[in-house]
Amino acid sequence: MVQWLGTFFLKLTGWKVAGTYHREIKKYIIVVGPHTSNWDFFIAVAVRASLQIKSYYLAKKEIFVFPFGAIFRAMGGFPVDRSRGHNVVKMVTQLFDSRDEFAIALAPEGTRRKVKKLKTGFYFIAKAANIPIILTGFDYSTRTVTFAEPFYPTDDSEEDFRHIINFFSKIKGKHPHQGMDAALLKTIIKARQSENN
Repeated sequence: MVQWLGTFFLKLTGWKVAGTYHREIKKYIIVVGPHTSNWDFFIAVAVRASLQIKSYYLAKKEIFVFPFGAIFRAMGGFPVDRSRGHNVVKMVTQLFDSRDEFAIALAPEGTRRKVKKLKTGFYFIAKAANIPIILTGFDYSTRTVTFAEPFYPTDDSEEDFRHIINFFSKIKGKHPHQGMDAALLKTIIKARQSENN
């Protein structure tokens, strides 16, 4: 029933899926972008239902309280403690290490507005857990959700982020001017270089 509803929503709204979703991969991080609209969430839920993808999203533990906690969990929510002193990257890496199958989906921009930097926790989780990243673009100009081929983070983080931004820079979100572009890539590279000095 849920699969049918997801497929029906995509057909009703004219969305299609491109690329291959690799079911043989049991642990991975889906990185979704560009995130420029509330509609992104509904499209993501529909695609997940239609393709029967079992993935979770991370959210602060405070929202998982009665009566809405059960709803958030049913929709794939996974509570995390983001208070000071809690290493979220380490905690999520341990989740991956302790399970045979586990996947999370997230938007590295962290907001629908134009950003000058990305939340890079996903990258370090993937690297620490030795799992692939699956870039997934929501292109409103063609109403296409595109799955890129999975890739593993390398020792060259600058080149990895160049690959990530290059993929998303070609995808037009609902509000294209808020998407990822070359200027964002320069900011990320500069930040990475500062951390290494």
